[in-house]
Amino acid sequence: MNRKFKLSTALDIDDLLMECIPYAIRLANEKYQFDPPLTIYEVDRWGKLGTRADVIFEFFQDPEFFRTQPVIKGAKEFVRKLARMTEVYVSTSVYPEFMSIRAQRIMEEFPEIPQDHIYLGAGKDRIDVDILFDDGMHNVFRSNATYPILMRRPWNQDASGMLAVNTYDEFLKLVEVISDSYNPRPDRSFSDEPGILVLVGPSGSGKNDVARQIMRKSRSFAKLISYTTDATVGLQGGEWYHYISVDAFRKIRDSGEMFESTMYAGHNYGSCKKDVESILASGKHVLTVMDICGAMSLKTHFANVTTVYVQKDKRSLLENILTKTLSMDEKVRRIMSLEAEQKNADICDYIVSGQDPGVAAREILDSLLKKKRKR
Repeated sequence: MNRKFKLSTALDIDDLLMECIPYAIRLANEKYQFDPPLTIYEVDRWGKLGTRADVIFEFFQDPEFFRTQPVIKGAKEFVRKLARMTEVYVSTSVYPEFMSIRAQRIMEEFPEIPQDHIYLGAGKDRIDVDILFDDGMHNVFRSNATYPILMRRPWNQDASGMLAVNTYDEFLKLVEVISDSYNPRPDRSFSDEPGILVLVGPSGSGKNDVARQIMRKSRSFAKLISYTTDATVGLQGGEWYHYISVDAFRKIRDSGEMFESTMYAGHNYGSCKKDVESILASGKHVLTVMDICGAMSLKTHFANVTTVYVQKDKRSLLENILTKTLSMDEKVRRIMSLEAEQKNADICDYIVSGQDPGVAAREILDSLLKKKRKR
């Protein structure tokens, strides 16, 4: 059934459309002349940390701070594009004495947002929208939106199992995919041009086993090897990852070489565009296993990307997680993220069962390579 109306999206303001923490850091460095300068990486979670970074909170008491917050580069064009795709609302938490300043700035900088679509104050879980876009992990966790989406920032890197993006372009692509999910899905297959196959699914779903079966059954695919700062994954189980240090990871990511990066259970994961391009240039299809965020990044940066959600019943997922050689904390993280990850099936191109990896692999290959076999 086709959806007859636009999706609705609620946007945060601080560090989503206007600079907040980076601006406060610049002001703090100017005022206190920190040596070495205070950096954004020192704010690795929201709230007072008991470190020198706590000085930024003094600026949040100054009305001039809210009058002069810079608009993030690209934010205005982002809102203009989004307003053509969805109804746009603002939901922003600000101290009552600064509400009038915040409202005036929003109306001046983002005229595409109707005045009656601006909600000021806490309680973002009370706004009824299809999509929430926020950098506050607590707001995303508590949201009643159908699709709460996190904008990755250094202070929310521990979040896992939820939809998250790194850029405006990735968010717009995700909105496009969500919108398309309400319409009948076209039959997908790879054309003569090499394509990209992404397997996603919760921990314990068997997506790695399905990927291995695909590699055994078809020589048309090559594995994309990504990068991680998790030595356990990158060194001992390095089937899909190269292990690199945190400093090396940040250097590659900040240089722009990575088209996607995320954090899971305190470790960085990311993939480089040149590695994808190298496989495609060889004439083979790319095969990779990623979370839904990485899959959406691929759809943003490349054409002919197919996402497959590998599912299992909840009992099997729990059994697989509980029998893994993981810390109790890590097992709890993965179990708690199951419900959020299972929702990702709705925005994938295909859904297969991971109960029998061989059958799932054959089903995927039959769907994606059928045009070539018909010749």
